[in-house]
Amino acid sequence: MATVIAVANQKGGVGKTTTAINLAAALAQRKKRTLLVDLDPQANSTLTFFNPEEITHSMFDVLVDHKIPLAEVVKPTRWPNLCVVPSKIALAKLEAQLVGQFDAPFRLKDALAPVKKDFDVIVIDTPPALGIITVNALVAASFLIVPIQASYYALEGTDDLLETLERIRARPNPELQLLGVLITLYDKRTNLARDIYKQVRQVFGDKVFKTVIGKNVRLEESPAYKETIFSFAPDSSGALEYANLAREVLQRVS
Repeated sequence: MATVIAVANQKGGVGKTTTAINLAAALAQRKKRTLLVDLDPQANSTLTFFNPEEITHSMFDVLVDHKIPLAEVVKPTRWPNLCVVPSKIALAKLEAQLVGQFDAPFRLKDALAPVKKDFDVIVIDTPPALGIITVNALVAASFLIVPIQASYYALEGTDDLLETLERIRARPNPELQLLGVLITLYDKRTNLARDIYKQVRQVFGDKVFKTVIGKNVRLEESPAYKETIFSFAPDSSGALEYANLAREVLQRVS
């Protein structure tokens, strides 16, 4: 059965989608059958692999209409071992659609159940918010990765995310664990970045991944060319860092 990992932080611009895409790609390179689930209405993970006209059904259809099984929405990519469940902007309407539905937090968990046997790892990309979409991801996941940008406001909002984590663990998903905190957009040339890194270490201790994702123009460019960092710039520091992250992730979940 697949290990399910949610990548979440309600702050935008912290490298969450970049991490979901390239962690999934790195796991696939390690011959893990990997499914990337795009739960972000912005659909940036989806658009890294497919053109909009290639998408017929999306996660919105799966979560709103029980008649469409998730297996029918899974799309293989041109990379071995890597499949994607796409998103569309319609997913932004999910909150309104699920108001008053008793099973609202469990829709994703239920949808994933039949396909978990077909994959080794499922990586879930989430929107920059703590609404019903992110709650669905946390209820469905066994592990949570929190990307934190090495900036002045790095820890802002983290308390809310951790409080949500504890609420999920208290009732709907007691198995959910914080797998790790990932420092992203790290500029080792600045004193501020080094200070933030120390601060995050003080707060989270050994939950902070040893791997740090540096600022890297190749990571920023690769989605525009519909590539992961491993196909776009395989010798870049970004490729090496995400390969190292995948290794750490597999060590922690084993």
